[in-house]
Amino acid sequence: MKKIVFLILLITQNITAQTDSRIYDIINSVSANRIKSDITTLVNFGTRNTFSDTLSDIRGIGAARRWIKSEFENISKNCNNCLDVFYQKDFVTTNDGERVSKDTWIVNVVAVQKGTKYPNRFIIMTGDIDSRNSDTMDFTTDAPGANDNASGMSGTIEAARVLSKYQFKNSVIYLGLSGEEQGLFGGKGFAAFAKNKGWEIIGVLNNDMIGNIEGVDGVIDNRTFRIFSEPTPANESEKNRNLRRFYGGEVDGNSRQLARYIEKITRIYMPEMNPMMVYRLDRFGRGGHHRPFNDLGFAGVRIMEAHENYNRQHQNIRKENGIQYGDVLEGVNFEYTKKLTSVNAITLASLAWAPPAPTNVQIGGIVEPSVKLKWDEIDDKTTTGYKIYWRLTTSSQWEYSKFVGKVFDYILEGIVIDNYYFGVASVDVDGHESEIIFPSTTIKTTFKRK
Repeated sequence: MKKIVFLILLITQNITAQTDSRIYDIINSVSANRIKSDITTLVNFGTRNTFSDTLSDIRGIGAARRWIKSEFENISKNCNNCLDVFYQKDFVTTNDGERVSKDTWIVNVVAVQKGTKYPNRFIIMTGDIDSRNSDTMDFTTDAPGANDNASGMSGTIEAARVLSKYQFKNSVIYLGLSGEEQGLFGGKGFAAFAKNKGWEIIGVLNNDMIGNIEGVDGVIDNRTFRIFSEPTPANESEKNRNLRRFYGGEVDGNSRQLARYIEKITRIYMPEMNPMMVYRLDRFGRGGHHRPFNDLGFAGVRIMEAHENYNRQHQNIRKENGIQYGDVLEGVNFEYTKKLTSVNAITLASLAWAPPAPTNVQIGGIVEPSVKLKWDEIDDKTTTGYKIYWRLTTSSQWEYSKFVGKVFDYILEGIVIDNYYFGVASVDVDGHESEIIFPSTTIKTTFKRK
């Protein structure tokens, strides 16, 4: 019944969704048992605190990251060496933050699946390697970090297992980040690494806690998940900030478009799930490993459970007043982690198969009864054309669309520019769409009506 209602909604909103059967295959290939096995392995390292043992083969963050690297390498062997696996690291000292108790290397584990057509365009899925207990400076006491964040790290490994069976136009990165609990150091280091290499980042899916379904408020929910995204790029120019007062776009930055893309793909292919877009960088007053990417202007969101249990976060394992504390294996729902891993995997695949987004999107139509849109041609032979989206200014998701074919300007007759927001996406032969691009400038030339 829910699928029928959603189909009717798509039709009434003039959004036609062409589906790709491979996406359903990806969903069916994600394994809760493999995820459980990987989370269990990470938990069994005792602690993965950033400053914990790096020499032991059975305990500490060193053993954990070597195991993660070996898992990526095994996946690569099974796909004819399709992954480039390596460490990326940066050195931090006690001068770098109040949570840095001693000088150490922050070591990330990277697995790159190169795109066949656009190897320098990347969509990234991340999970955190490190864990903590009640005292983030305590690197000897057990900190199993089953949900925070072995769930996200294991989901990233599982996505690599599933998606390595396919080839994509764009590159995909499966990324284990370290130093999150000490100050987002792993994300800062890798974001800078990507920028220095001149990589084009389509988007970053930061998975931090994707395994808990029982909230501290007593709510149990294995369908809902949150997508956190900030409204506009943190590094935008003062000029763009000033223009927004007159042209709008307060909630139309690249990260917000990525969040909308995830929600749309989920509702098309996994209608049983309930994606919840949250118009905020992260939870109130807090942050996650997508933030360093946002700081450099890259699109990035946080995907996580809807109902947190604070008794199982950042806690020493103990029992007080009949309440069990600690982030242990029993607090993870593996079927739910599988669902959120699938959400990530189908988003990665959809964007990795999609053509590049249109560039130089312009808009015009002040004091006119119609809206003009114009953009630059994409050099991609599989692109069949472009789709114009629009929505009421108060709507959270794009409501209406029109596929206009392989043209590079278009007039929407009878639609007043003042009442809607607009965007343009590229579409390929399989129906995969790029992220939607919000107009960045106004049209200074005229063209014929369609």
